[in-house]
Amino acid sequence: MNTVNILGVPFSKRTLLQTVALVQAQIAAEGKPLFHLITANPEIVMAARSDQQLETIVKEADMVTPDGIGVVLAAKWQGEPLQERVTGYDLLIRLFEEAKEHRFSLYVVGADEETNAKASQIIADNYEGVTVVGRHNGFFKPGQEEALVADIEQKRPDVLIVALGAPRAERWIYKYKSRLKAKVAFGVGGSLDVIAGKVKRAPVIWQKLNVEWLYRLLKQPSRLRRQLVLPKFAVTVLKTRRK
Repeated sequence: MNTVNILGVPFSKRTLLQTVALVQAQIAAEGKPLFHLITANPEIVMAARSDQQLETIVKEADMVTPDGIGVVLAAKWQGEPLQERVTGYDLLIRLFEEAKEHRFSLYVVGADEETNAKASQIIADNYEGVTVVGRHNGFFKPGQEEALVADIEQKRPDVLIVALGAPRAERWIYKYKSRLKAKVAFGVGGSLDVIAGKVKRAPVIWQKLNVEWLYRLLKQPSRLRRQLVLPKFAVTVLKTRRK
């Protein structure tokens, strides 16, 4: 099987490069429905256990990648190891880097107006092969939503990235899945902030040591409340494993 089930969530066993290749294949294909990819961390896994709608969204996704060392460790504890994390940011940047050979159009949704505009411009200026066909900040009101969806529907981007935070991005993509007319859509968390230079990603050494979460926590102590789900996730996985 190409997936490992962790607390009900089917995580892909594919590496980053394999995931990129699969997404590129989806972009190259014609006439297929939108491919909804979710990069899920322990927070999303635990939230899906108590939120029926989110559980449905995750289970109906076309692919769920392990975004978080906690997920990788859980798979190892279950005896079905994953080769590596596949984060939304890493997937996005790799797609950009290979766009010279695998061209695609992009629609960018999310973050504040300044960050969205700056990130979109940086992408357009620095990655040959990526055509930004539309963008919109993430602070739209319910009354503006229809116009946004209609614009994406009209532009028909190959890739739609949504930086509304998890799980809001996943809910939003799922809600309009039949109308968006994109080939691939996925949430990218705070990736636009990093691309725009508003937030610095953890140094490579922190990433390699799998403590990027700690770097973010030290930089943003307000994340502590969110991080408290990690021990609960670990305990739940271990309890389930013993059954």
